[in-house]
Amino acid sequence: MTFRRVLLTACAALGLGAAAHDAQAQGQNLRIGLREDPDILDPTLARTFVGRIVFASLCDKLFDINDKLEIVPQLATGHRWEDPRTLVITLRDNVRFHDGEPMDAEAVRYSLDRHLTMQGSFRRGEIGIMEAVEVVNPRTVRIRLRQPSAAFLSQLTDRAGMIVSPKAAEAAGRNFGNRPVCAGPYRFAERIAQDRIVLERFPEYWNAAAIHIPRVTFQPIPDSTVRLANLQSGALEIVQTIDPDDVAAVRRNSRLRVAVSDELGYQSITFNIGNGARAQTPLGQDARVRAAFELSLDRNALNQVVFEGMYTPTAQPVPPANPFHVRAFQPEPRNLERARALLREAGVQTPVRVELTVPNNPDLRQVGEVVQAMAREAGFDVRINAMEFASSLQAATRGEFEAYLLAWSGRVDPDGNTWTFIHSRGPQNDGRYSNPEVDRLLDEARVEQDAEKRRALYGRIWEIAIRQDRSRIYLWHRKNIVAHTARLQGFSVSPDGLIRPQGLRLQ
Repeated sequence: MTFRRVLLTACAALGLGAAAHDAQAQGQNLRIGLREDPDILDPTLARTFVGRIVFASLCDKLFDINDKLEIVPQLATGHRWEDPRTLVITLRDNVRFHDGEPMDAEAVRYSLDRHLTMQGSFRRGEIGIMEAVEVVNPRTVRIRLRQPSAAFLSQLTDRAGMIVSPKAAEAAGRNFGNRPVCAGPYRFAERIAQDRIVLERFPEYWNAAAIHIPRVTFQPIPDSTVRLANLQSGALEIVQTIDPDDVAAVRRNSRLRVAVSDELGYQSITFNIGNGARAQTPLGQDARVRAAFELSLDRNALNQVVFEGMYTPTAQPVPPANPFHVRAFQPEPRNLERARALLREAGVQTPVRVELTVPNNPDLRQVGEVVQAMAREAGFDVRINAMEFASSLQAATRGEFEAYLLAWSGRVDPDGNTWTFIHSRGPQNDGRYSNPEVDRLLDEARVEQDAEKRRALYGRIWEIAIRQDRSRIYLWHRKNIVAHTARLQGFSVSPDGLIRPQGLRLQ
């Protein structure tokens, strides 16, 4: 352990012991350590994974997923397809928003239309196939799609299915995320940027019997060493994630518990191909340069050096456990000779300068440094630009990057890992990659009902978008590694990595 890590650990243990005592004196408070500060708390405009963890306590959805990745009702009580393009959803009785307004079919219609039409919505690409939402009666909505969709229902298990108070949303406009009003188990109390988000139990929650802890406080702590020290000192009850090399130490601590599961998502490097002036580089304009960059990397070595070998190297956005994973599409081995030859073919002057934006936390900075060293051997000069995470997302949207190391937490349906990122109309296609054939195949995969045919479509997409066009590099599938105090009862790890408050108790 470096001197810096020792110092940070000592400071955390000393400085946060008093905070732990103060919190206990105020009553039960579930304090959750996050690896980053979430972006805006508006489900229409948000895009961070840590934000999804906050939303799990703040904003219920029409549907959720269980530990078997099955879609289950939440604000809904059920659904049926009248035909392949018409979905009918029935809603719970007596559900209220945090402002006291009823959560009814009209609120569902309003929220889905908001997700679809609001300027800057990151949900538009997820539910863009939706044509209209009709209020049948106060407890029933009918959703009409432009064409059949194999993925649409799964989109309603995340932020596209979160229902907001129309009254509060209309009053706040684009400032809704400053004080969100939903129908979840906790209501918004306060937020201090880079410090904490505080939620208080909502007594009129429809499933109030499952909520036992009066308050939840989310604390962004980018440094994993400090985050773990907070947990060890008692200043936190649970941390969203710890580093793989800390798992053994946590397991040896009788006062702590750790839960590990496979993640639904991936870690990747996005290339800026067409998003503004920063795309006008050899890397952005020539697939041969991007191929050389990828061939300079050794995914297995990266995994061993930074993550103790716990992660799964990959070349695609769909993890091996997913039935739509294309097993024949595997990462190419490192090939420095071929990488250097591609740079010669491209006629670029070496070393090729590349700015790699990375979220400013220790493990991803280390990834950046390993990538930097590997790529140097092929003829690249990688400069690392470490940024606060939410700020890096905003910069990527504006095109202020050349290459961006970014993770996606993943969805049950493969469409949730693909369309929004590599379709030319995808809201999170930060690099503005565009290929009409890939667009056509992605649209076809969305509606294909036969699993074998759908998997084959994704295989063709990977061959074009990943292997031919080199639109991005998929590096590995991560693990969800959640650590918590033994005093926390009722927690079970979920494949999507969310921390759901239902059933949690503090002894």
